[in-house]
Amino acid sequence: MLKVGVTGGISSGKSVVGEMFAALGVAIIDADHIAHALMQPGETVYAEVVRHFGVGILNPDGTVNRSKLAEAAFGAPNRKAGSRVQELNRIVHPAVIEKQEEWMNEIGRKQPQGIAMVEAALIVEAGAAKRFDRLIMVTCQPEQRFQRWAKLRKVDQDAAAREVTRRMAAQLPDEEKIKLADYVIDNSGSLDNTHKQVQEVYEELRRQAEKS
Repeated sequence: MLKVGVTGGISSGKSVVGEMFAALGVAIIDADHIAHALMQPGETVYAEVVRHFGVGILNPDGTVNRSKLAEAAFGAPNRKAGSRVQELNRIVHPAVIEKQEEWMNEIGRKQPQGIAMVEAALIVEAGAAKRFDRLIMVTCQPEQRFQRWAKLRKVDQDAAAREVTRRMAAQLPDEEKIKLADYVIDNSGSLDNTHKQVQEVYEELRRQAEKS
């Protein structure tokens, strides 16, 4: 079984690429969804996050308000990204990685010659790159990141540019991640162009998985 990580900077299009791989039959899980589940009331990660960041990050029903948590970790909008994001990562990353490993091992038992793919923004930053047999890096132009963030968050282009730039400062530059990647998918063009790249990478991964 081949373990594959899909990573990329904020608003690079990782989810779109992941959906394309899923449509081709690849088993894939989103690390962000794992983190979300781990931050539900009753979970150890939830308790640690509340202990470190305070009850001010909670909704009235006791669930984590992700916008408030992001502000506590990154700092208020229009300010430089805060160092507390590293504190949040130290709490969340080990638990997410453990769940990823459990999930990939389960896929391996069911599909010995299959592909288990994890989509995660901070694979390299979390020191998890070596846990994968192959690493795929998704890239795009900065202007496209701004446009996608503006559309998703329903904010103007200038506000999106400031926020994306601020959050990117807490991640390694694309150039550093590309050096570690086995494959790079450029998501700057049309969806058809991205799909063509995904198809080519899939075919290579499929061949490698069958030999594993």
